[in-house]
Amino acid sequence: MNIRYLHTMFQFLFFGNVFYGACVVALAIESSLQQKLPLNPFLFYLLLFVSTLIYYNLAFSKIDENSREENPRLSWHKKHYKVLRLLQLVYFILFLYLALEPLHLLIQKLPYLRPIELVLLLLFPFTSILYYGINTSYFKTGNLRNIGWLKPFIIGFTWAGVVGILPQLYYQISQNTPYEPNTVAILLFLKNFMFISVLSIMFDIKDYATDYNFELKTFVVKFGLRKTIFYILIPLLLLGWLSFVLYGILNGFSWMRIFLNTLPFLFCIGVALELKKRKSIYFYLIIIDGLMLVKALCGSLAILYF
Repeated sequence: MNIRYLHTMFQFLFFGNVFYGACVVALAIESSLQQKLPLNPFLFYLLLFVSTLIYYNLAFSKIDENSREENPRLSWHKKHYKVLRLLQLVYFILFLYLALEPLHLLIQKLPYLRPIELVLLLLFPFTSILYYGINTSYFKTGNLRNIGWLKPFIIGFTWAGVVGILPQLYYQISQNTPYEPNTVAILLFLKNFMFISVLSIMFDIKDYATDYNFELKTFVVKFGLRKTIFYILIPLLLLGWLSFVLYGILNGFSWMRIFLNTLPFLFCIGVALELKKRKSIYFYLIIIDGLMLVKALCGSLAILYF
């Protein structure tokens, strides 16, 4: 296998958003394991994976060919625009096929669903749509992405719901049991919400110059790099870690389980401190996004073996 082929696969994995799909599936499995619920069928997780690919590739589906913005990921999407459009069509056809069974099940159960279940089923997909907004000749909405300080929390909220609530909700609906969010489910949602929101704030550091020029008031634009790291990122991570440790001690978790779940927080703090120096987009896509996979693996191992 030559270097050029490996480089192409590497770019497709990270620039083509395949890695995001893998992270969504891994976090969804971790969340089910931590709530001590059986996993959904394989095709359900494949549906999550394909949905993630479609969603994130849509962000690059209308690239301005004359754009002068220099960005390796953007350049890659421009170069492979036609191939990616074809792939997006394949993903969409696969999505329709995979969605048939879950959609049929939900339609059958619809008369029996409680208001909270209906709200949760719609809330996170609807929020993800509003993040980029709808912009057609027939219907237009604003987009939440333009609210700089809110942007990372919308991402964290949506991801936490997709990986921590929807899989469990679907499983319990399929088993004809009511979905009752307990303390564990709520705490896990908050943990994912905080962790992914922090990663999103880190990503805003990469886009500082662009956001500044467009007057998008992200945390790093408003407060500066140093204050964002020491007054926002690290305190949020420490708060999340301390909350988990307290919860683990009160519920009799073994020290190894607590330690494994602590590792992603420690790694995240270390990465946050590294952001004082300028980093390439590869650092953000591999290291920062990779923390989601680290979190999922550590949490799953902790539940399975300790």
